[in-house]
Parts: sequence; C-alpha cells; structure tokens
Amino acid sequence: MLRFVRNIMMLCGVAGFTSPLGAQNAADHVAMGVAANQAHDPATAIRHFEAALAQDSSSYQASWRAAMTELDLAELLPDSARRSVRDSLYARAERYATRAVAADSTGADGHFALAAAVGAGSLTLGQDARIRRAGIVRREAMRAIALNPRHDGAYHIMGRWNAEIMRISGISRFFARNFLGAGVFKQASWKNAITYMEKAVALDPGRIQHHLELARIYTDRKREADAGSQLRLVESLPAREVTDSVLKRQGAGLQRKLAKR
Repeated sequence: MLRFVRNIMMLCGVAGFTSPLGAQNAADHVAMGVAANQAHDPATAIRHFEAALAQDSSSYQASWRAAMTELDLAELLPDSARRSVRDSLYARAERYATRAVAADSTGADGHFALAAAVGAGSLTLGQDARIRRAGIVRREAMRAIALNPRHDGAYHIMGRWNAEIMRISGISRFFARNFLGAGVFKQASWKNAITYMEKAVALDPGRIQHHLELARIYTDRKREADAGSQLRLVESLPAREVTDSVLKRQGAGLQRKLAKR
C-alpha cells in the first residue's frame, strides 16, 4: 500500500505525463478522468484532471473533480500512512476547490468541494483551528444547497457539520462562541444533524456514506435500533464509490461496538 501511495504522489505531477496524455485536449482529459473515477481508478483520474488544468487552468469541471479525487485518495490511505502525505492531499484538494469556486461561483459542485476539502483538512488540526474553519465549511455547504437544493453531498456535509459541533464539549462550544468569534455555532443542533443527514439519504439512498454517517449520528443520540437499520444498509448496498469498501469496514466496526452494548 505504501508503494501505491508513493505512486499516487508521483502521478500527481504534470511534468511526468506521457505523450498520450498530452495529446488530448482539456475536455477530453476531464471526460477520461470521470471515466477513470467511475472505474475506481482515482490515481489515473487525477492525472487526467491535472492534464486538463495544465491546458486550461480555469477549467471548473477539472478543478472541482480534482479536489474530490484528492479527497478519495486521502480516504484510501492506510492508517499507517504518514500524516504529511494525507495532509498534502487535503491541501491539494482545498487548492483545487478554491480554484473551482473562482472559475464559477454559481456552480454548486465547486462550493461543495470546497466545504468537503476544508472540512476534511480540518480533522487533522487542533480544536481551535478546526473551530475557526468551521464557518467556512458551513458557508460553502449552504451556498451549494442554495444553488442546488437537491445536492445530497451538501446536505451530508451540513448533517456532519452539526454533529461535529455538537460532539465538542459544552465548555469548548461556549469558548468558541464567545472568544473565537464562532457565533455560527449557536445554529448547530442534533436535530439539524439528523434532519440534514436524513435529507441526504432521501436524495441518494444508494450512497453508502450517507447511511454510515446517519448511523453514527443515531448512535450519538442513543437510537441504536435506527443506527442498526442504517448499518445493515451499509452492509447490503453494492459498493458504488471507490471508498465504499473503506466505509463498509467502518460500518462493520460500528456494528460490533453496538452489539456489545
């Protein structure tokens, strides 16, 4: 797996592209990147998105798709991977997503990608830094929903955002609201976490990630039966995304924990 990680990082540089990649135009590379992701080959996908951006640095489609592909690559890293490798992928994702929003501020996917990248990158930071970045995550996710009210990914982020805020201790939330300028924390609630995540599930019931996060939220609220129902779906649904195998293992781990209660 570590060799796989090193290969990923080597493939991320445009200078290393072979001639067949360079022979395509930007639109072709985006299409081939999409196809590679559909084939569960994010390492090839990122090469094509990078190639597209090398030809057209303002490509909205290449930018937001590259951001999401970098997040997939980070999710696929083994637990033993160096933190610096994962942080590098998160940073690249955030840069691509920022570029996407700059290229087209009316595109919901760009704002969604930025919310996802900032949120993922924040997980490796200290609590104060995470709190300061939480407002960006919420702003970008809500913007995506305003632009596309059926964007299941944006609802997922908002469900997780509310849950993550509520998981912070009451004292830390008070400190954030009063001393870090994070007044937006006042809008977080477990009710909102459930409402947003249930909306994500309703919009795309085949996405394993939605069911797993909803199960986690139900578990936090001690709704074990509801959590169990979601986890059975995590187990039974076909793997659609490249990261679904990882999510299925996480779901199985949560099932084992619930069984011991």
